[in-house]
Amino acid sequence: MAGRLPRSADLTRFCQKLNRVKTLEDDMMETTFNRCLSTVDLTLLGIGGMVGSGLYVLTGTVAKEIAGPAVVVSFIIAGFASLLAALCYAEFGARVPKTGSAYMFTYVSMGEIWAFLIGWNVLLEYMIGGAAVARAWSAYLDSIFSHKIKNFTETHVGTWQVPFLAHYPDFLAAGVLLIATAFISFGAKVSSWLNHVFSAISLGVILFILVMGFILAEPKNWSAQEGGFAPYGLSGIMAGTATCFYAFVGFDVIAASSEEARNPQKAVPRAIAISLGLAAGAYILVSMVLTLMVPWHTLDPDSALADAFYRRGYSWAGFIVAAGSICAMNTVLLSNLFSLPRIVYAMAEDGLFFRVFSRVHPRTQVPVIGIVVFGVLMALMALIFDLEALVQFLSIGTLQAYTFVAASIIVLRFQQEKSAAPPQPAGSQPSPGPNEGAGPSELKEYESFSDKLQLVGTDTAKVHREPGQLKAAFEPYLEFLSDFYPGEVVTIAVVTLMVSAICLCSILVFGNTHLHLPTWSYSLLLLLFSLGFLLSLLLIWVHEQQESTKTFQIPLVPLTPALSILLNIYLMLKLSYMTWLRFSVWLILGLLVYFGYGIWHSKENLREPTSRNVSARYVVFPSSSLEETVQAVQPNPQPLTELPDMVTEEAKR
Repeated sequence: MAGRLPRSADLTRFCQKLNRVKTLEDDMMETTFNRCLSTVDLTLLGIGGMVGSGLYVLTGTVAKEIAGPAVVVSFIIAGFASLLAALCYAEFGARVPKTGSAYMFTYVSMGEIWAFLIGWNVLLEYMIGGAAVARAWSAYLDSIFSHKIKNFTETHVGTWQVPFLAHYPDFLAAGVLLIATAFISFGAKVSSWLNHVFSAISLGVILFILVMGFILAEPKNWSAQEGGFAPYGLSGIMAGTATCFYAFVGFDVIAASSEEARNPQKAVPRAIAISLGLAAGAYILVSMVLTLMVPWHTLDPDSALADAFYRRGYSWAGFIVAAGSICAMNTVLLSNLFSLPRIVYAMAEDGLFFRVFSRVHPRTQVPVIGIVVFGVLMALMALIFDLEALVQFLSIGTLQAYTFVAASIIVLRFQQEKSAAPPQPAGSQPSPGPNEGAGPSELKEYESFSDKLQLVGTDTAKVHREPGQLKAAFEPYLEFLSDFYPGEVVTIAVVTLMVSAICLCSILVFGNTHLHLPTWSYSLLLLLFSLGFLLSLLLIWVHEQQESTKTFQIPLVPLTPALSILLNIYLMLKLSYMTWLRFSVWLILGLLVYFGYGIWHSKENLREPTSRNVSARYVVFPSSSLEETVQAVQPNPQPLTELPDMVTEEAKR
């Protein structure tokens, strides 16, 4: 029985497989896609992805059922939380201009299984987003014709009384998704041109809504007579914030499209900042106008804005709003259908998903198979599922992706950049650089049996600290941390920070309601977990970061990503338990796909573990002087486990 148990070495190898990171190409600008998108194209894609059914449907739903007029505050908090996440996406999109968005960012910094799960959740996020928008599109078009389409379907097809399913099958929503799928298949240029047309109409309608809305605004609709500004209190505001995240999920389409951008290093950060700012302003102002035009408790959740104009006696304005909202929702459909196949392509190209989805059409230069297959799946979801259940599911997947991207930023910033030295003939010394002898040269890292020892030049006047190493100012006080690998302490601190954030937010959300903690224990636990979070943050800060690069970098690292992690986790815990249950089922399905297919077909798994062509191994022995003497140990065919004895004998000489 004991012989059947896995050895510790096997378990270690298995864990290393799960946490292996993606190897990036030297030239990250090389791609099979067509780099044809400008900053304006990316910005309009981002605006189109965010300003759609969230503006025309979600504002009314959250205002009536969750937050009341305080939906304005919910959108402000959701916009701030999205800004923290957007900054992380902007840095990654500029540094790693490859398609894949959160999946790719997690793969290059945290590990394979985490990247797969993020990619798996992003797939569901885009499918739900497209299906939800299609149903909203159908409802608005139906409202223009006095719900004749709905009545016809219910009469001749029938209705369903099943939880989480729509009241009736929405053939119109499924049809519009299939039409949009056909247009997306023609290539990035066609998709971008269509998005420009619909975005221009949408922005014009938003300006019309704001002007007319403020003219018709009545401040008494926020008065205590109508229930007050925040009838559901702080809890309603925060619950509304979690749902309002649906409004801002579209900005990651910019990061997903970075492999088709002409100059992603500059275009991606600019497009994300501009599009998120414009979308946040639109949501805040429109929700303010909506709740001032009519009492919040009388809103129609299916078509709130158009119905508000109808009820104020401006039927022609309601028609314009309904027609314009359809154009806005078209941009979201295009955005989702544009991004989803590219995420699938990135996973399939890495071998973690079925390879058939990595095929790119030679003429249109888009993954046509992925577009068609997932377009049809999205249409089926729109046909049968309920919008509200889809929105809740969408928020949790998005928040999880934001959390991992923020954590990846911290890990990446304190990680040593991988650079390979030119190979040398076996048994030879590294050739001297052209400036050697003329002055101090840069430190060069060489391979040693421990992967921790460095070749230190005898003429080096000062020690250069690599990213992930303890800062010199803190070394006298935290000397015990110097024994760890560069970046190892930071990785442990990031895990501790996330655990502390989960515990802290759990106490805040469930402490007084579900757990019924007494005041003293509630306060004590808040204090302990807050200290754990702050100490983890401090432990990360005392280490060296990577030097500034030419591409965009998020400010105040690790504080900004840590705040994003804390806020995202809090909002996730505010979602309903049924959302978590469905999310868990989806994760289990993802793990079955990964362990059944992805782990075996991964490109990183298929890389042969070939022995490296090491010219020499160097071990540094301190001498009595300030300089360090370098002893070269020539490669030996004997196993690495015997190297310590060899080094000891060399030292005795």
